[in-house]
Amino acid sequence: MKQLIECVPNFSEGNDMSLIGKITDEIKAVEGVKLLDVDPGKATNRTVVTFVGEPEPVCEAAYRAVKKAGELIDMSKHHGEHPRFGATDVCPLVPVANISMEETVEYAHKLAKRIGEELEIPIYCYESAAYKPERKNLANCRSGEYEGLKDKLVNPEWKPDFGPAEFTHGVVKTGCTAVGARNFLVAYNVNLNTTSVRRANAIAFDVRERGRVKREGNTLTGKIVKDEKGNKVYTPGTLKSVKAIGWYIEEYGVAQISMNLTDISVCSVHQAFEEVCKKADARGIRVTGSELVGLVPLNSLLEAGRYFLKKQQRSTGISDAEIIKIAVKSLGLDDLAPFDPQKKVIEYLLEDNSGKRLIDMNLKAFAEETASESPAPGGGSISAYMGAMGAALGTMVANLSSHKRGWDDRWEEFSDWAVKGKYYQDLLVKMVDEDTNAFNKIMDAFALPKKTDEEKAARHEAIQAATKFAIEVPFKTMQLCYESMQVMKAMAEIGNPNSVSDAGVGALAARAGVRGAYLNVRINAASYEDKTFVDDILAKAADISAKAEAAENEIMNIVETKL
Repeated sequence: MKQLIECVPNFSEGNDMSLIGKITDEIKAVEGVKLLDVDPGKATNRTVVTFVGEPEPVCEAAYRAVKKAGELIDMSKHHGEHPRFGATDVCPLVPVANISMEETVEYAHKLAKRIGEELEIPIYCYESAAYKPERKNLANCRSGEYEGLKDKLVNPEWKPDFGPAEFTHGVVKTGCTAVGARNFLVAYNVNLNTTSVRRANAIAFDVRERGRVKREGNTLTGKIVKDEKGNKVYTPGTLKSVKAIGWYIEEYGVAQISMNLTDISVCSVHQAFEEVCKKADARGIRVTGSELVGLVPLNSLLEAGRYFLKKQQRSTGISDAEIIKIAVKSLGLDDLAPFDPQKKVIEYLLEDNSGKRLIDMNLKAFAEETASESPAPGGGSISAYMGAMGAALGTMVANLSSHKRGWDDRWEEFSDWAVKGKYYQDLLVKMVDEDTNAFNKIMDAFALPKKTDEEKAARHEAIQAATKFAIEVPFKTMQLCYESMQVMKAMAEIGNPNSVSDAGVGALAARAGVRGAYLNVRINAASYEDKTFVDDILAKAADISAKAEAAENEIMNIVETKL
């Protein structure tokens, strides 16, 4: 499986889109890299760019972008609301798939070394890539910002990890760059109904992990408390893994709490939002909405949507699109500008948008494609779709039951069943394309050359591997269809009695999915040579088929007694 990393460089230019375009063109020119997002900010005069790919191409694209930014951006003339100390201010690498943090750190160190030595830009390695503990925190690396670099670079304690340790003519223009490896960071701003930066900062200090400087007596004017080494002592804020400051955004005319959620497994987007609301209210200030800068993992929005649905005592077993809609409205993500999940959610941007997936077709087109002279989609894909519709019906009854008047005390019980039904529905929808892909693998294997003995052997091996896959896919469909029937049974027994027929139809569809997939297991097993595997999987498939028949009869008996 491919290793994937994300790179999220921040460039100190947010107004000149032509200049930004020249930098992102360098990224797009590298094969194997996908540019996901370009998010410029006028007031901050800063652009957050996100791209993803395998490690080597990503590092190459990052190097080229840093080089181009150094050529185009003059830090001696830069002004903006956000802390910064370089043309490419930060360049973090983030593990996305099939790669460890340790491996990502190695790539970050190689990239930092190359930038420092070849481009002669001072480099500080931060977060997981930090060589020194005090450099783990980006704020420490960037302390003094660009204006303090001349003195900082010659300070032995702050000698760069790579690159020149002096304020050369080139560094005057490029400034420094922080190269790091970190977990997925969400840049998140909360909007306030005030223009006061001081009050926004007060809220930021309330919530950020570092908190505020501790003082004797008066919290504003009292003497600063220091430890035995002379360092300032801080009173921690209420949120872990959160960095925050308050600022005023002129283009919006409001103050914001600007936060970096450095570990969303510790502090989620909705937790940060709720805590800011609480602290703002205590200070007589109201939160009007919020803003996601750059991209966000899908699960962050789904978690937020489910959280707010539960607060409303509503079922969470609904479509991802509906859950995200609740998250957007609850967090006020469309307060300042329209929020398009297709452009902000990283998983959506990585989806196959070629239009070739069966599940992206409308019902009429899917039926016509099935009816065409093409052998795929065939019975396997249709079986998976029947199973998906069966699970969808069971989920529907659960959602209707959760929302039924007079059953308010049971909303969570039915929500749990709806979540379970949606789980099977989602997996079976994926199996629609997976079955067609399995068929296509067999066709591709048969199309391989067979002129030499080596080619014949390779072709035979490929055919057998594809055949095994074509057995395993419908077998998985059988399992999912059968397991989903527990939802229909429960809904027939305890669900909204007005929808008992829907639970029955769901059971019939699921059973049809089992039987149809079973036929595909059997027909593909006939040409697979590993008879031990074949005998084992056919026995398991026969057992599932028998259990599904019994489950169908049981559910239909329940339905019949209630009609």
